[in-house]
Amino acid sequence: MGFGETTAMTNREAAEMQISELDLLSSMFPYEEEFTVTDQLAVAELKHYVENESAEMPSSKVQFTLNVKPEVSNASMVEFSMACALPFKYPTVLPEITVRSSLLSRSQQIHLNSDLKMYLMQNCSGEPCILSAREWVKDHAAAYIDKELSSSSAATSNATQPDVTTFTRLWIYSHHIYNKQKRKNIIDWAKELSLSGFCMPGKPGVVCVEGLQSSCEEFWSRVRRLTWKRILIRHREDVSLEGGGHAEIQKQRKFSTLEEKCFDAHGARGNHMDLGQLYHFLEERGCADIFQMYFGVEGH
Repeated sequence: MGFGETTAMTNREAAEMQISELDLLSSMFPYEEEFTVTDQLAVAELKHYVENESAEMPSSKVQFTLNVKPEVSNASMVEFSMACALPFKYPTVLPEITVRSSLLSRSQQIHLNSDLKMYLMQNCSGEPCILSAREWVKDHAAAYIDKELSSSSAATSNATQPDVTTFTRLWIYSHHIYNKQKRKNIIDWAKELSLSGFCMPGKPGVVCVEGLQSSCEEFWSRVRRLTWKRILIRHREDVSLEGGGHAEIQKQRKFSTLEEKCFDAHGARGNHMDLGQLYHFLEERGCADIFQMYFGVEGH
């Protein structure tokens, strides 16, 4: 910064720094089990914004997950996931990071996350800091697992039942879905995992699943392993439910079961779906905005 220049970072400079940090992360952690971008669309929008003077600010934050195995001799089983979201002004503001592990009780998780935030506030203002945060988690997180065990055997039995349940809805896009076996898998797996939603075969193929977060993630990891020309999560919705009983979850659902929907434009094998019918189907369920995420235009 030259003397007298404004130190305020422009939105585009912030966006450029986010992109270069994401590039660095993906070159350092090439495997999905270490680093996964949750929403590829947000990254594409951010790149478009950086490269085009006239582009609008992106509509959603970049979100990604880093999985960290701490270097502790007896912790071969321990893994922490860092769910990260970058506000548009990052790095002039702090990233939003939530660290989780199945071995942390609710209070240990809160304690760990507030200490991490404190560390970031003290050490990372204005600089990209995802790697420093990751290092901090790698070095310190495992210690939180044992912190309160002595005082509460009761806490350990509760640890498996977190107070907050997350309801998730995934909107999956595939270049096409024709294969009968894949279509059968999608329906069977959704049933097995108590997920509702719909599958629209054809080109493009659209799959929506909703239910418990862990079940949606299991569904996605199975579907992704099948062979696809191209498949990705176009959009993801997460709702935290306090208490998270069965009734709460049912209330969030927009679909009753998972069924196949053929909005067929041309009778017999019509490969191209009638998008107008899909739009009305989504609109009836209060999901019309999703249509734009898939097809980038207003449907009618």
